[in-house]
Amino acid sequence: MEFIYILLHVISLVLLFMAMGVYVARTKHSRFEIRRRVEAGDVDAKSILRREKLLQDVHSLQRVVIALLLVLASFLAVQAYHPFAGVIISLFVALEAGVVSHWPTFQRFSQKVYDKYEGNILHFIESHPTIFKMIRTVSPPVEDGSIDSKEELEHMIQESEDVFTDKERKRMLSVLSFSDKKVSDIMIPRSVVSTISENETLGPLVMDELHKTGHSRFPVISGDIDHVVGILYIHDLLNIEIIQKNKPVKEVMSSKVFYIKQDQTLESALQAFLSTRHHLFIVINEYRETVGILSLEDVMEVLLGSPIIDEFDSHEDLKKVALRNTRKNNLPKNHKTIS
Repeated sequence: MEFIYILLHVISLVLLFMAMGVYVARTKHSRFEIRRRVEAGDVDAKSILRREKLLQDVHSLQRVVIALLLVLASFLAVQAYHPFAGVIISLFVALEAGVVSHWPTFQRFSQKVYDKYEGNILHFIESHPTIFKMIRTVSPPVEDGSIDSKEELEHMIQESEDVFTDKERKRMLSVLSFSDKKVSDIMIPRSVVSTISENETLGPLVMDELHKTGHSRFPVISGDIDHVVGILYIHDLLNIEIIQKNKPVKEVMSSKVFYIKQDQTLESALQAFLSTRHHLFIVINEYRETVGILSLEDVMEVLLGSPIIDEFDSHEDLKKVALRNTRKNNLPKNHKTIS
């Protein structure tokens, strides 16, 4: 009989050390990031989210098992040995069990066993919610404050009404979304681009029309907007002699024309503006057709999250103007649009 108690005592100690040697770690990702991945259709993220929701009960179960095994080991020690020796052994086990359970070899073995059966343990917890509600002793794990994605940071900024003003939040969100935007997202569309022919004469009437547009720069075209040959700057026309002599546009315009593709990122566009020291790009598509124009101000407004309006500007959002299709592009009497 004594031998059985000794054997049971040894088995209880092994189980105790194994239970104490298991480390049930949280995922390194935040709850927000996991939910975001679940919404994006990540199958693995669904399993991680399920596990995270049950971790509190896993830790509680571990504590209960350790407590029960410690009591059982103490009882068996008293039964297997002399009562006084059993008490001494039990005290030693209580004090040193943590050290023994964390021996590298022993801990690796314990962790391997747990990892193998973790799915069954989670299923058991889900199947017995009432029991675990009664034994739940561990508080929910506290988020470590780390941010795992740009989307999470954007969410935090949007929810921080008591910390930042609306203007501050808008500016920070603009900076965060800057790298995701393309030239086509913010360019001034072709339909509202004001151009001037290279053969136009710069007299008082033409100057008056240019000022009425509210723009400070004009693409100079040769025939149509798909053939931009220069840029005309209003500030270059302030010399009264130009108007008095009725000079043609091609003699006053800047012949430097820079093109940028519509699928380029705004980061690339900003770098191009800085390297060329030019303030206006002609936006083209894959066939080198003009689809719009992009100014340095357009890019900076997106980056800063607020409009930059110079003394010539009259429209804050020319994309809205374009959507109204004021020039009635491609709208013949019997037209039909296939959607």
